[in-house]
Amino acid sequence: MNKRYLSYFAAVLLAFLIIAPGITSACETYTNVSVSEAKNLIEEGDIFILDVRTPAEYNLGHIEGAVLIPLKNVPANSTALSPEELLPARMKELPCNKNTKILAYCKVGKRGAEASSLLADAGYKNVYNIDYGIDQWVKEGYPIVATYESWNNVWYLLLSPQQKC
Repeated sequence: MNKRYLSYFAAVLLAFLIIAPGITSACETYTNVSVSEAKNLIEEGDIFILDVRTPAEYNLGHIEGAVLIPLKNVPANSTALSPEELLPARMKELPCNKNTKILAYCKVGKRGAEASSLLADAGYKNVYNIDYGIDQWVKEGYPIVATYESWNNVWYLLLSPQQKC
C-alpha cells in the first residue's frame, strides 16, 4: 500500500518539477532601484530610458535620453490623452529585444512601478523602476533636461501675487 502512494507522490513531484518553471516564467518581475543605481545603469549604457509621466510633466524636466510614453492620464493634468497615446497601446515602440535593459520612471514611483509590471508581463527580462521617481532623482542632485521656459512658468506660478513682476 505504501509503495502505491509513494509512486503517486513521485508522479506528482515529477509533474510539479516539469510545470513549475513555466509557471514562474509567466510571472515575470521587475527590479526597483535607487536613483544612484539608476544613474549607474545609465552610465553603463545600452539602456532604454522610459518616462511614463504626462507630456506636461516631461516638459518640466526629464532624464536625458528618456523616451516619453505616458502610462495613463493624471487627473491634475488638464490635457487628457487618448487611449492610443498611452503605453498599453504603444508597446510596439519599445525595443523588440526582450533582453534590453529598460529603466522606467515617473514622478514618485507609482506609475513607474505599474509600467514596469506591464513590461515584465509582456516578457521584458531586464526591467528597472526608479524608486521615488524623478522627484528623488532631482532631490539627490542628478541632472535633468529642462527648458528655461518650463521652469520660468513654474516659478511664476509659485510666486505670490505680490511678488509677480
